[in-house]
Parts: sequence; C-alpha cells; structure tokens
Amino acid sequence: MNIHEYQAKKLLASFGAPIAKGIPIFSKDEAKAAAEELGGPLWVVKSQIHAGGRGKGKFKELPEDAKGGVRLAFSMDEMQSHVDEMLGKTLVTKQTGPAGKQVNQLYIEDGADIERELYLSVLVDRTTGRVAFVVSTEGGMDIEAVAEATPEKIHTLPIDPDAGVTADDAAKICAALELDGVAKDDGMNLFPILYKAFLETDMAMLEINPLIVMKDGRLRVLDAKVSFDNNAMFRHPDIAKLRDLTEEDEKEIEASKYDLAYIALDGTIGCMVNGAGLAMSTMDIIKLYGEEPANFLDVGGGANAEKVTAAFKIITADPSVKGILVNIFGGIMRCDVIAEGVLTAVKEVGLQVPLVVRLEGTKVAEGKKLISESGLNVIPADDLDDAAQKIVAAVKGS
Repeated sequence: MNIHEYQAKKLLASFGAPIAKGIPIFSKDEAKAAAEELGGPLWVVKSQIHAGGRGKGKFKELPEDAKGGVRLAFSMDEMQSHVDEMLGKTLVTKQTGPAGKQVNQLYIEDGADIERELYLSVLVDRTTGRVAFVVSTEGGMDIEAVAEATPEKIHTLPIDPDAGVTADDAAKICAALELDGVAKDDGMNLFPILYKAFLETDMAMLEINPLIVMKDGRLRVLDAKVSFDNNAMFRHPDIAKLRDLTEEDEKEIEASKYDLAYIALDGTIGCMVNGAGLAMSTMDIIKLYGEEPANFLDVGGGANAEKVTAAFKIITADPSVKGILVNIFGGIMRCDVIAEGVLTAVKEVGLQVPLVVRLEGTKVAEGKKLISESGLNVIPADDLDDAAQKIVAAVKGS
C-alpha cells in the first residue's frame, strides 16, 4: 500500500525525523489560508500522486512548456496561480504511464535553503535477507540513472536485525553520504529513527529523495515515498485508513476484494494463471510471439469457482483486452474448479473476445470435459507454447 508524500512526512515526523512545515489542500479555496499559516516568503507547491518524477512531469491540459508538478512560489499570487493550474489536472510522469494521474490534492510546504541533495532509501535486501540502507551523494536524480552511470556512488549497508542501527552503522552511512559537522550529528540521530519507523510500521520501502543538507548544516527530509506490506496492514488500522483508492486502478481494487494478485498492464491479452512463476512465464511467452499481456493475475493455489469467476470478470472489464488466455497447472488447484469458474463467468458476462484455455494436472480430464461440453466458443490448447500461439493468432485475426 502506498501513501502520499504529506502522509509519509507526518508519519516520519511522529518518530522524530526533521521535516519542513507543510499543509495539504484539497480545493483551490484552501490555498491562501495555508500559505498565510506557513508565512513564506518561499512556498513549494507539490502535486500529490502515487508516482515519482513529479517535478519533471507535464500536465495534459497545459502547454508543453508549462512547469511541472512541483513548483516554487515567491509570492501569494504566484502560489495561487500554481494551485489554479495544478489542482484537478492530469499529471504525466515516467512512472504514471501516458494516461497520467489526476491531481486531487496538493501539499504546500515551506521552502528550504539547499546546500546539498542526497539519496537515501530503506528496503528489504533480498540478497542478505536483512533490512538495508541504500544511500548516495547523488540525490535528486533517478537512482536507476545513477546506478547505470556511476554505480560506485551507491552504497548498500545491511543492518543486523538483532543489533539494529548501531553507532558504527550510522557512522558508515554518514561517511557514504560525506556528512560532517552538524549534518553528521543529525545523521547519527536520524538513521536509527528511520530504521525504527520502517520496522514498527511494516514498511516495504522508504525512499527519501532528496535528503538535503541545508545551508545552516542541518539535515531535512525534503521528499518521502513510503509503501507498506499489505499483508501486515491488519496490525496498523490507522495506516490502512490512509489508503487513497482514487490513486489505484479500479480493477486492482476489485481484485483485492477476492484476494487476487492482479496488476494491470498495457497489453491486449488478458491472463488468468495459478502461481506467480507460471504467470510470469505466460506473460513472457505472449511477448515472445509478438503480443503484450494486459495484466498479471495469479488466482492462487486454493481458488474456488467464485474466485475464478471474479478473476474472469475483472479481465473482461478491461476494454484493452482483445483476447484471454487461461493457463492452469493443477496441483492443489483442480482443473475442473477452474473450468467451472470460467464457464460461469462466460455465461454471466458473455464472451466478446477469443478465449484460449490450457489445463494440465489435477482433474484435467474433468476440466476439459466441462469445457468441451459447454457449447461455448472456447479454444483448447495442449501446452503453454500451443496456447500462446493460438491466442496471439486469434488476437491478430489470423
């Protein structure tokens, strides 16, 4: 689960992290009061969407040369002008895709005198099986670009879970970020705070880009991107309330109601598969034969007919889907249950696009019999390669 920048900063501040004073607004009429409360003379107006690259983004409704989704204002009139231009508009960044995201809220924040911009993230390092700090002196840039051009400038420090962030760990992070004086003192205090916040709230990732050194030498969290482990949200009802459904794909929201692992993509072939590995393989082979998957959908190992029916309805609700591939290898999951769910869904919502079904494993004969005797226009496949070729050919009209 993702949250907005202003929510992330409020959370980090509750643990003691240094942030600037800021106020979220949800209507243009709230802007003046917020700016007056902050006092100025410099305000930063920030679009609040669940995507990075906001500063370099472009609004669909504005001219190409218009400013991005993060802007400086040196007067009340300039601040109000930014708010009028940004709120309610569609911001397109590298992470939103071409459709962009509508800006439904803004964050007006005090400006800062920036001396240096640094990069810091806290995440689970799958290599070591520990929470790790990833830091770089190249803040304010895409970390992927830094990793490609100057990988030596990225430092990773796994943390011993028994000891937590020790003074030695904090000193190593300070050294990697080239902090000294007051900034080092702040870092020695801040890094254990961030680790504590990460663990106690079950974060999946915490990214601060940039973490700044101000001209007075103090550290400040200038931006914050936080995501949480969905499986742990039952422990944090206060955090779960921060979820913004307007930032999520409607199909993904519907899938979450049935505990389906679903991610919308940009292709034309809808996929329904059991098992994440098999789902990835299915997506790969669709690409191999010249088409793109419209989604990742793993129904899991213990799905029932109701769950399969829901999954099929979610796929068919996507207008970009021109064909559907059902690929099931039955272990715990029974092929006849899958067949029953698919047929129920087809009867309820209709079938307007080609459907290829590949079944193998437990109760496969019964599953195939249900489909063959249904009278529905379902294309059977013998194996995954056969299934992929058939659905691609069907979508291309061959």
